[in-house]
Amino acid sequence: MDRMLDIYSDYLIAQNQYATAVGLSDLLEGRISHDKITRFLNGKESASKELWEHIKPEIRKIAQDVGGVLILDDTIEEKAYTDENEIMCWHYSHTKGRCVKGVNLLSCLVRYGDIALPIAYEPICKDVFFRDITTKKVKRQASVSKNQMFRSMIAQAMTNGVKFDYILSDTWFGAKKNMEFIEYDMKKKFINGIKANRLIALSEEERKRGQYQNLNALPLKDGDKRIVWLKDISFPVALITKIFKNEDGSTGILYLVTNDLESSADRIYEIYQKRWRIEEYHKSIKQNASLAKSPTKVVRSQKNHIFASIVAYCKLELLRTKTSLSHFGIKYMLLMKANRAAFLELERWKFNHGWF
Repeated sequence: MDRMLDIYSDYLIAQNQYATAVGLSDLLEGRISHDKITRFLNGKESASKELWEHIKPEIRKIAQDVGGVLILDDTIEEKAYTDENEIMCWHYSHTKGRCVKGVNLLSCLVRYGDIALPIAYEPICKDVFFRDITTKKVKRQASVSKNQMFRSMIAQAMTNGVKFDYILSDTWFGAKKNMEFIEYDMKKKFINGIKANRLIALSEEERKRGQYQNLNALPLKDGDKRIVWLKDISFPVALITKIFKNEDGSTGILYLVTNDLESSADRIYEIYQKRWRIEEYHKSIKQNASLAKSPTKVVRSQKNHIFASIVAYCKLELLRTKTSLSHFGIKYMLLMKANRAAFLELERWKFNHGWF
């Protein structure tokens, strides 16, 4: 690993405020100048290709012939006060139900057993300006859509020889093109969440006659599995229904579809639960790897900071497998040791200056 990347990604784990070139230089007592750190961030752009080169040896060590899953999802890291550019811009947040300003990051993880490592990522780049017909405001849009990136990451994983059995994703990626791409082009199994308003036919005959009905109108029970046809998709899928209680006491329904027609509903749901690791990844890169804690203002330095944050996550995940600590446990241990050292230093200062 490049020495500066190693030092900077360690710094992103160890620090707990803003990750700055001056801050790292001060931490190292000036052994590396802040100008050198700034040049590193503004240097050659690192992205998915460099991440794969970095993590490939570890992936090859842990790869399993059976049981691997590819998990894809995106997250938004808000940066309300950073100047807008093509990656630092406005994105619709489904969790908040409105547009927020920040970085929208799409990631692809491979999971074997309890280990999950990122093998590809892309910040959504809104590089095209257009004028909204209704509001007349100038807005941004991406020349490459999130779904196109989704398919590209899966294809690249296949090209790189990554071993996996299933592709897991949520309702946002349950589009016709994505399912057909995985079924026909990749010849892989998928398990996708789908929205309750999808139209389905309960038999091939109904599909041929165009007799579709709304999914949420069907009397489905928890654990049900049915072979159905989604509108505009030519191959059958298994539909699995999972009913659960939310934290607030309300009832939620999860609809899953898969092109694995043979496995039981319980088995499909068990596999889909592995998708949760990408939510933990999103939380960890934000809170443990300083994803949003850089004041960088230009696109290249912002992208290189994102890359270093993901490398920092990889370090935490590999450390987790060698210790009994979670990512948050590792971070807490480091901060406690730093606080303890600061406390003891303060005690020495008080003693040396006659304060008791």
